[in-house]
Parts: sequence; structure tokens; C-alpha cells
Amino acid sequence: MNILITGGAGFVPSSTADELLKNPSNKLILVDNFLTGLSQNIPTHPNCSFHQCDVNNYTQIKQVFDTYQFDYIFHYAAVVGVKRTLANPLLVLEDIQGFKNILELARLQNVKRVFFSSSSEVYGEPVHLPQNEETTPLNSRLPYAIVKNVGESYFKSYFQEYGLKYTIFRYFNTYGPKQSPDFVMSKFIQAALKNEDITVYGDGNQTRTFCFIDDNVEACLKTMEDERYANDVFNIGNDKISTIKELAETIIKLTGSSSKIIHLPPLSEGDMTRRQPDITKMKQILNRDLLSLEDGIKKVLNSWKK
Repeated sequence: MNILITGGAGFVPSSTADELLKNPSNKLILVDNFLTGLSQNIPTHPNCSFHQCDVNNYTQIKQVFDTYQFDYIFHYAAVVGVKRTLANPLLVLEDIQGFKNILELARLQNVKRVFFSSSSEVYGEPVHLPQNEETTPLNSRLPYAIVKNVGESYFKSYFQEYGLKYTIFRYFNTYGPKQSPDFVMSKFIQAALKNEDITVYGDGNQTRTFCFIDDNVEACLKTMEDERYANDVFNIGNDKISTIKELAETIIKLTGSSSKIIHLPPLSEGDMTRRQPDITKMKQILNRDLLSLEDGIKKVLNSWKK
């Protein structure tokens, strides 16, 4: 199969590529503009090709489609990170053009299915927990969340109009060895390993769930293997809640660090008080337990030591 992964130098996309490349019949094309992606994330493999381009630029991404015929597309390219998206709202809005480009080119090529990385942010501040794909209202307010919601609508609309199949993943916090250092998990671990202060916004009682990258990738790729998962939306995350303060304390314990937890003023916006996905559908896909937070952090630490 020929598979396109946009945002391919990013954490989740490149980890997805690593797993897909274990099948020698898969040929991967990765594209990224390096806004946040890192070149060292790109797999070095004879069945993997990389092209630097911006999916929001139709001319650039069309050149890739003119060169290859794709069976599946994982559209993971996006402006990410709470602070970055809050500071660059117009840049975030440009990602809407990327949806149009990818879907139109996929339609013209008769691609079998497109996969879209949406976000837990589409739920906004939760009305109730756990957050279910069908029963929880979408409460998007910030530009990043609104754009993800718009993206979901585009993918659903292209199926309705043209029969282009899709699968939407609403990602909750995912972490792993390749994660960028400006996300909470890797930021806390790096600080702990250096015995530096770990900074927490507000009182640290915001609740989150943390999904190890292997659980994320396996669940998403299993949806590709089964047509029953086409034209559906899936929460991808863990359902075990931790406060941000508890996360910092766990990391300090596992690293044997002398770091102190320092509280900063709360963020003015973008830091939701609660998060917990309903992952009933994800658990049915995996048919196994998810990795615990402590075991996942240990895997990151062992990988970084290597």
C-alpha cells in the first residue's frame, strides 16, 4: 500500500510511520514543513520517502500527489501546542486550507480512506465526564478547537458528497520518547532529570489523562485494517485521571529527582479544568488493557537513557 502521512516529522505521525514500516509491503510518503516537526523523527527506511512541503499550499502538495498514487492518507499536519496556537490564531486558521487541499486531491485519486487527527479540544470545557464521541456536545471556542471541528465537518461532508471514506481520531494527551519538549509530559521529565524546578500553572488540580504512544498508534492502525471503523469518530486516549500536580509528583518519584514543584499564575485561557475520554470504542479495538501512567513514564526514561 502507498500511504501518505502529513506532518510526518511530528511525534505521533512519525511514530505511526515507524509501525507501518514494519510491514514490508507498505510504502510511505511523509511530508512536513518543519513548523514544529523535527528531522530526526523521520524514519530512515528504504520504503519511506520524505518531501518538505506545506499541505496548506495547494501547489506544493499537488506536486506530491502528481508523483504518487495513494491508497490511504493520514492527515496529521497541524499547528499544535497550547501556547503556540494561542499566540498564532491566524496561522491556526490557515490549516482549514489544508483540509480542502488534502480532501480534494484524495477525492480525485479515489483514495480508499483518509484519517484525520482531531483533538479533545473540540469538546471545550466538559459538560460531563467521561467525554463521549456521540453524547458529549462539542463546545469549541478557541481557534485551534474550532479549526479541528471544522476539519471534522469537512471530512464528513466529503463522504456525504463524494463517498470519500474517513476515520476521525480525537486525541487526548499522548506521550512517548519522540514527544516535543514543549509538551507537559516531556517538559516535566526533562526538568526532573536535571533536578530543576517543575512549573505548574495554577493549583495543579487540573485533571488530564495520558496515553502512551504505542496504545495510540495500535488503536489507530487497527481502524485502517477493518472497514467497520470507516466513517466514524474515535476518542484516542487513556481514561485514567491524574491531576497535573500528581503527574509532576509521579515523575519526581520515578526519576529520584530533587526537583521542586513551583506554581505559576493560571493561564488566562486554553487550560481546561477537566479532561477524560470515554474510550469504550478504543478498548474494543485494542481488546487489551492500556499501559499505566507509571509504566509509560518508565518506557520514556529507558528510551532516553539509550
